[in-house]
Amino acid sequence: MAAKRDFYEILNVSREASQEEIKTAYRKLAMKYHPDRNQGDKEAEEKFKELAEAYEVLSDPEKRQRYDRFGHEGVSGGPAGFDFEHFDLSDALRIFMEEGFGFGFGDLFGSRGRTRRGARQERGRDLQITLQLSLEEVATGVTKTIKINKLIPCPACQGKGHKAGSKPQSCPTCHGHGEIRQVTQSILGRFVNVSVCPQCRGEGTVISDPCKTCMGEGRVRGEETIEVNIPRGVFTGNYLTMQGKGDAGPRGGPNGDLIIAIQVKEHPLFTRHDNDLIYDLYLSLPQLALGDDIEIPTILVDENGESLSEDDPNRYKHVQIHIPPGTQPGKIFRLRGKGLAELNSHRKGDLLVQIKAWVPTRLSQKEKELLQELNEMENFKPPHKGKGFFQKVKEALNI
Repeated sequence: MAAKRDFYEILNVSREASQEEIKTAYRKLAMKYHPDRNQGDKEAEEKFKELAEAYEVLSDPEKRQRYDRFGHEGVSGGPAGFDFEHFDLSDALRIFMEEGFGFGFGDLFGSRGRTRRGARQERGRDLQITLQLSLEEVATGVTKTIKINKLIPCPACQGKGHKAGSKPQSCPTCHGHGEIRQVTQSILGRFVNVSVCPQCRGEGTVISDPCKTCMGEGRVRGEETIEVNIPRGVFTGNYLTMQGKGDAGPRGGPNGDLIIAIQVKEHPLFTRHDNDLIYDLYLSLPQLALGDDIEIPTILVDENGESLSEDDPNRYKHVQIHIPPGTQPGKIFRLRGKGLAELNSHRKGDLLVQIKAWVPTRLSQKEKELLQELNEMENFKPPHKGKGFFQKVKEALNI
């Protein structure tokens, strides 16, 4: 096996170089030899791996000190060193991405790359809540302030999980890799089985002096107040995702998301059908027969584009419609643009006024006599609709 090159030589920096100079040199060379810029070039791939290995040591003050004193032996193998036995392209890509040098390639290393310290931080749990809205709030959109009971970073240790002055140690089981690799040989070849380290759960580090407040978890139960902007036109079943507003991850892991499920409350006057509103207008027999002018409520939006409170008795703006004489129950009058706004659009639905007949359930003796008198008049008798389909079939077949 060829002898390893000097790490300072690989990065083309002096032994007195600052951390910033080392980082700048690594970035410049890593961008030059990145596999996605050198497709199929094995020599560039090896240089990229070599650069990452050198940077992994020289960017860490403790490892750099051991390297300066003992050379490659000081950072390879054993608990006191750093094991590069399994250092491969996925590790090199992981280091490149962790340092924030990614340039649009996405997750280049996938699950294989999450093999070293801090690379497999556990994500916090997603949370879900249901947010109830009135139809007035749906009509205009609304900003809601809500309180979420969740896991937050521990204030005592700032979410790190260990006491002040201490720091996590490299996991003795996986030596900081976060995974255990078992190699078996068979007649078909060499097989490598990779599993998450059971001691550090893939994090690569263990905490020997945990924070007493969070017992090493790095998070505690707490509360957060969040403002949620709900756009107008939402439906029951829609949901919003607020990234990073879920539970905090353990020991500085990324937060989960908050999923807000929308539920629109039933309205006392209107029924919703897509972006149209349906209003049932009950009319008496005289109103249907003689016609009338009726005021219809619509959802009121003030001059600022906001709906009034549900408790405000003046929250409905009334518009007048004319009921022609002889209007039949079931007829629908359409008031265009008086419905709800379409989600993410300026278009609005309509208000559909559906005519229904009001039949009194209690009648006085005089009312009964008047109705009976009207019922005997020819004009109040419903017209015959003629023979039905089945009757015509019977006659045709002489049944």
